[in-house]
Amino acid sequence: MAMDWRGKTAVLTGSGGGIGRAVAEHLARLGMRIVLLGGKNLDKLERTREIVSRHTECLTLPGDLTGADFPAAAVAAAVAEYGGIDVLVNNAGAAQNTPFAEIGAAEFDRIMNINFRAPFFLTQAALPHLKHSPCGTIVNIASVVAHSGYPMQSVYSASKHALLGWTKSLARECFRDGVRVHAISPGGVYTDMVKLSRPDLTPEGMITPEEIAEIVDFLLTRRGNAVIDEILVHRLGKEPFLV
Repeated sequence: MAMDWRGKTAVLTGSGGGIGRAVAEHLARLGMRIVLLGGKNLDKLERTREIVSRHTECLTLPGDLTGADFPAAAVAAAVAEYGGIDVLVNNAGAAQNTPFAEIGAAEFDRIMNINFRAPFFLTQAALPHLKHSPCGTIVNIASVVAHSGYPMQSVYSASKHALLGWTKSLARECFRDGVRVHAISPGGVYTDMVKLSRPDLTPEGMITPEEIAEIVDFLLTRRGNAVIDEILVHRLGKEPFLV
């Protein structure tokens, strides 16, 4: 059964480019009102807003997702503007490619705060509004490293294990309130973040942000009795069923 999302409101993090921008444009094409949360690069956030605004209403809320006050303030601003929240996509992330022995406390805190603390407390602020929606949905962008630890990515792997574990707990806690919680765990997606953390990779055979956006679109629009908890995605060059 196809779901009509016109007039509903989606809040997205990490929307300055990559997966976040692709998802924002997809949801805008569905007729959803879009709230873009972003951090340091305001030019990128503005570019996403320009793209989204071609299709629908759009609100941009720049700020620090890891800050103590911003998640609740952003949710309040979104609700004040559009009256509620129907979809939350936790996409913002940070990667590292550092030997375990060289990781300091600052890098550890940065990765864990962006990849786990930020979605945790943003969702906590948004959840009461999602429960009031007839179609409340949370989509957490995890990673294949949530299933298999990669060398040189110990903190990133730990943060995504935490994100996926929390997603499972949250889904079980929320499903009787009618809020669906999904995880998408992709392998290598060719984004600016991957280019910086893995300069050895090239675009050939890599997952594109658009392909992840299509999966988010699928999870939202095909809303029948069959519920998908997690979608695990590997890139073309990886053998099937290996993460």
